[in-house]
Amino acid sequence: MTTPAPHPPGLRAVLAAPHVAPLLAGTLIGRLPTAMAPVALLLAVRAEHGPVFLGAALAALYALASAIGQPLLGRAVDRTRLAPVAAATAALSTTAFALLAVLGCTPHPATAAALAALAGAATPPLEAGLRAMWPRLLSRSDEQHAAFTLDSVSQELIFVVGPVAATALAQLASPATALAVCAAATAAGTRAVAVQEPARRRPTARWAGHWTGPLRSRGLLLLLAGMFFLGVNLGAFTVFALALGDLNHSAWLAGLLPAAVSVGSLIGGIAFARSPWPHPPSRQLLYAATGFALCGLPLALITSPPFALVVSVCPGLYLAPLVATAFVLADRLAPSGTATEAAAWLIAVIGLGQAAGSAAAGRLASLGVGAVASVPILAAVLAAAILAARHDLLTPNAPTEKPA
Repeated sequence: MTTPAPHPPGLRAVLAAPHVAPLLAGTLIGRLPTAMAPVALLLAVRAEHGPVFLGAALAALYALASAIGQPLLGRAVDRTRLAPVAAATAALSTTAFALLAVLGCTPHPATAAALAALAGAATPPLEAGLRAMWPRLLSRSDEQHAAFTLDSVSQELIFVVGPVAATALAQLASPATALAVCAAATAAGTRAVAVQEPARRRPTARWAGHWTGPLRSRGLLLLLAGMFFLGVNLGAFTVFALALGDLNHSAWLAGLLPAAVSVGSLIGGIAFARSPWPHPPSRQLLYAATGFALCGLPLALITSPPFALVVSVCPGLYLAPLVATAFVLADRLAPSGTATEAAAWLIAVIGLGQAAGSAAAGRLASLGVGAVASVPILAAVLAAAILAARHDLLTPNAPTEKPA
């Protein structure tokens, strides 16, 4: 007589675990400015009758500074605790947002650039901190699987709600109000996380002490390379949506197509949490990356908006499983004591990839929608190919992952 396998934990069961719900809620609030700030900066410059280039430069500077700062802050968390690092950086980021709201962006562009860079670089490492904390909060691997998936699904909500909230605040009040809300959300979310006992606890694993941190793991480097091209895909897809909207004289496509990807990701993430794939994480990652790439191939044939909406949902079905599994593997591939920095590097390379994808697709915009579509298609294929090329390195117990 065999014992039946335990039923996978539901999302409600994971949320009911101690500290999970308040930590996730606080992290979501604190991460909201990452989606609000770029839009708020663009709208602030436009409201002040400044050049479009200045708004785009401030938004890009904020995103770039955040991508650079997160791994450094992640290392600080690994060596100390999340609460003090998050509190100190939140104070700096909140102050920068508040000054941008008061001083404006166009009258003092150099000051605005410095403040945008400070707000980005001092983004509290809540996302990386929480993802490194999941294995400590939940002991069972299936619970951790559900938690990482829930985390990835909630990420989609941020990038749906954030731009809409920034636009609504700018229209109903002013762009300065949107920047002020960024300051308030940073402070409130960080405080909600910092008061929780796990955030004030030192990491159980001792910091590895090597200057390269988690980057000495060959498997993690392979994972980061693949996820960089995932970021390229996401950044280029935004430009593709804009180009397709211009072609069809349907400006609404610029916002609706990325939202369709997010809807697909929500559906795929919930299904993935409820019915985990019966494969090890490294195999799950490869399947998700392959499905994501294959579902994006019809982009090359898109000419009509209805077809574009359907095709945009399909790759999204694999997006949340892909991101969730990537963070599971990043935690397992990272050398001892570097889990937070490893998660921060993963966040950073996706962000850098998005910037590169937007730039590459923007350069090809004058050649037509087909040329723009080639960037996200090629990036998704490269992501899957890189992960498949040395799939053996993604096995956490491989000898190459043991510290020297």
